Amino acid sequence: MFQPDEDGILAVVGASAGRRIIACGVIYVLGMLLIYVALGDPPALPLLIIVLALGIGSLVLAEALRRSTRTEIFMSADALTSSDGTLIAKLDDIINVDRGAFAFKPSNGFTLKLKTKQPRGWAPGLWWRFGRYVGVGGAVSAGQSKFMAEQIALRVAARGAE
Repeated sequence: MFQPDEDGILAVVGASAGRRIIACGVIYVLGMLLIYVALGDPPALPLLIIVLALGIGSLVLAEALRRSTRTEIFMSADALTSSDGTLIAKLDDIINVDRGAFAFKPSNGFTLKLKTKQPRGWAPGLWWRFGRYVGVGGAVSAGQSKFMAEQIALRVAARGAE
């Protein structure tokens, strides 16, 4: 198996600068366009409120995406963690790695099935956790996430063979 670096990190997944700019830019532009449409030619009041709420929500989501994609996901010998210190999943808790073409997974990513339920968590563009499932991917490099998924799958298979 692959050997860790001097910090004990086996694999790293993160968003490149280009992916961050495009992902955040598209959502920022959407939010600004929705607000522009709502204020430029105001529709009826209920529709105005809905369009403004969608525009403001898009701007909030874009900012959350910008902040979360500054971090990276690290895989060590015992856990997946975010560079801000958030524990995403322990490797001993992983049952299965699903990275197939028809799997319910984030873009360029993979889904992990865990033994136990975990609290919900979300870092837009990087990972989400809901119940017994963790999704890694979004605005990340396909090569990095594929390597991490294969490393996790190897460890899960080796643990099952013991």
